[in-house]
Amino acid sequence: MWTNMRPIPFLLFTFPPVLVIFEIMLLSNVVGQQPVKEGILKMWESGHLPHALLLAGAEGTGGLPMALALAQYIFCENKTPTDACGVCASCHRTARLEHADLHISFPSIPPKPGTKAMSRYYMQEFREFVVQTPYGSTYDWLQFINAENKQGNITAEECREIIDTLYLKSYEGGKKIHIIWRPEYLGKEGNILLKLIEEPPADTILILVAENTEDILPTILSRTQLLRLSPLSAADIAQALSERLATDPRRAAQVAHMANGSYAEALRLVRHTENDLFPGVKQMFNVIFTNNGPGIAKFAEEWSKAGREQQKNFLQYVIQLLEQAIRVRYMPDIKPALPPEEADFVQKIAKMNLPFEVIERMVKSITDTIFYIERNAHSKTQLHALSIRLTYIIQNKELTL
Repeated sequence: MWTNMRPIPFLLFTFPPVLVIFEIMLLSNVVGQQPVKEGILKMWESGHLPHALLLAGAEGTGGLPMALALAQYIFCENKTPTDACGVCASCHRTARLEHADLHISFPSIPPKPGTKAMSRYYMQEFREFVVQTPYGSTYDWLQFINAENKQGNITAEECREIIDTLYLKSYEGGKKIHIIWRPEYLGKEGNILLKLIEEPPADTILILVAENTEDILPTILSRTQLLRLSPLSAADIAQALSERLATDPRRAAQVAHMANGSYAEALRLVRHTENDLFPGVKQMFNVIFTNNGPGIAKFAEEWSKAGREQQKNFLQYVIQLLEQAIRVRYMPDIKPALPPEEADFVQKIAKMNLPFEVIERMVKSITDTIFYIERNAHSKTQLHALSIRLTYIIQNKELTL
């Protein structure tokens, strides 16, 4: 099931028989990105939607869901001014990635020795991948098809096939859409597509979805209309987690602040953040600010029993709260978008006479500890040592070994 979409399911049986639930790809189901949605709709309404559109945004900001939702909107038989209807036959075929005039290219690997990497060999796997992880990265996709250490790419042969396909007539007599997911993987072969991108056949729309425009050929960039996807706001991520995954609002808010604008990262954090992190934060700050030796030992003992992912998430949340405290201190008009208890906590930290350099040293020590825990260092020792270091840093003392 799509973890990021409102449930409007219908069923498709694949072969071998695997039950797959597809969700209708509405623009309203794409997390956040309201300015981009509004811009696309205005261009469509005015008849000025570019024939070559480049959606560019960091991993987890929704480039692929946005492209698929736009394709569904274009194909929809009963669209409204703000979205596709979600119920017509075209909407259902697009949601299954089976619309006859929807074509998709993406990085792939040769399916067997002696063959070229071509997207058409992996379309069924790509459909399943989109169902499971529509916000997934290229790395996730290549792991999904067991690429191991093989480098995915979009080959010259595929570029020529794209041209041949788009110069055919539309199967259904309307628009033809080709989505190229991660044009960064075109390499120099992308020059084959320059004429197509500059002067495509009538009623043909190319939608390129990229994460890093610096890796795209300048000749392609100059021929596309660029729309940048911003990092998602914590509020948008928290709302999506609460509404779509029924995540507890407090936990959703915590995860949203740790996700750094990525819904994909938020989904990962939800899987590995088992419960409310804030009680642990209060416990930690209480013992380090009071220089409570037994309390520090107890804190390290209790958190050493949590999984490494949970420990890392906890420490990342501490960093987020410290960063919020800096914002509150130096930008008092901006209220932290946190649950009330955490917001009060951040306000108290901001009012303390902790120099900026002290908070900076605290963040560095916590970041170093995350690094060591990631590399399987003994977590109890690391958490105990971190608490002692933070105690010394707060008191502006040097810890000598």
